[in-house]
Amino acid sequence: MTLQPTYRRVMIKLSGDTLCAEGRGGLAPASLAAVAGEIAGLARLGVQVGLVVGGGNFLRGRDLAGEKDIRQTTADAMGMLATIMNALALQDKLNAGGTPAVVFSAIAMPSICQTFNPRSAREALDAGKVALFAGGTGCPYFTTDTCAALRAAEVAAEVLLKATKVDGVYDRDPMKYPEARKFDRLTYQEALARQLGVMDMTAFSLCMESRIPIIVLQLFKDNSLVRAVCGQSVGTVVAP
Repeated sequence: MTLQPTYRRVMIKLSGDTLCAEGRGGLAPASLAAVAGEIAGLARLGVQVGLVVGGGNFLRGRDLAGEKDIRQTTADAMGMLATIMNALALQDKLNAGGTPAVVFSAIAMPSICQTFNPRSAREALDAGKVALFAGGTGCPYFTTDTCAALRAAEVAAEVLLKATKVDGVYDRDPMKYPEARKFDRLTYQEALARQLGVMDMTAFSLCMESRIPIIVLQLFKDNSLVRAVCGQSVGTVVAP
């Protein structure tokens, strides 16, 4: 049976750790190829794909929180630059495989990539290009989760797919607590009230205001991205 997409335009949020080898930083060619393959698979279905990737494989701003001589604004700027490196790598990998992709950065660097504006991003998506959103929101103190929620609203994405190392949202860390209970579905208000750590509160609030459902799923497991986009039951749904 041929899978048919339920969502025409999606936003994906990936951790930078998906692009490196387990337990290591930087970029791993095999990991980069695997992620690009997942994204290309969605594009082949005719789905318009926007993507926000973190920079944790290089640096997270919070990693420098204990450095008294480095301000948080500086640390966050360094983290934003890390996301741009990841987006550029994914752009070239996708283009090399025949899936058109373009990077939009919240931080202007016109000699390297396009500067983000919603109209140009929507035009790229309409043209069938994967839109890679880098540089976070361009402001310190905001996570890439919040960036993904914001960009999803700005380009009118129909769903936000948060791809993680676990297969959904649990009431506690399933890596530490084998008895942790998985939620199949939550409302935004429940996710906020429980302070579930899978996304930050600002991101949840933005999606709630824009009425964009969030699907939290495990990347690479059982073709989960494609199945979620095609409306099958995958991971945990956070929605009205």
